[in-house]
Amino acid sequence: MGAKRAATVVGFAIALAALLLQFGLTIDNRLNGGDSLAGAVVFYFSFFTILSNLMVAAIYLSDLVDWRWLGWWREPWVRGMMAGAIVLVMVVVHFLLFGLADINIWLLHYVDPVLYALWWLLFQGHGRLAWRDLPKMLVYPLLYLIWAMSRGAVVNEYPYPFLAANTLGYPQVVVNALLILAGFVALYAIVIALDRWLGRRSLRAV
Repeated sequence: MGAKRAATVVGFAIALAALLLQFGLTIDNRLNGGDSLAGAVVFYFSFFTILSNLMVAAIYLSDLVDWRWLGWWREPWVRGMMAGAIVLVMVVVHFLLFGLADINIWLLHYVDPVLYALWWLLFQGHGRLAWRDLPKMLVYPLLYLIWAMSRGAVVNEYPYPFLAANTLGYPQVVVNALLILAGFVALYAIVIALDRWLGRRSLRAV
């Protein structure tokens, strides 16, 4: 087994284990709190961390098997998008959410982001991203924001304190969302610039 495949297997196994562990903890906690099973499952999928780790797991899987339906996760811009997104997960959790009772899985918030970032840096062919990919990358966090805020407006519950319109008010949430969006733009710009630089470097090495 080559180094890339070994790293992919390890990354996939850790991501899957962390997701399943968090699923069990979340469902048990919500059911004990009086939520329905359906409500608990929807709550689990309301977190950007969970969705991003699922995306990362799908990318690993797409590298291990040749199933056609996983083709989207093989796109260079999708893999680059998730490199930026999963790193932002770690940054936001560390600086804004660290110490909260429900942030209890280090695998999802630290180990998985570091492993995926290294996997993307070391084992992906670079030089295939362009600046025109940046707007496409922003669709993912924007769709998540729409989902989180729409659900929150219906059930009066938000996945993160900085999105809690019921306590902060919508003007403050808009400011918070714009700041997070700026973080995405910055990280995606770094990912694209790094990919282009690594691509040029590999060409010079040849």
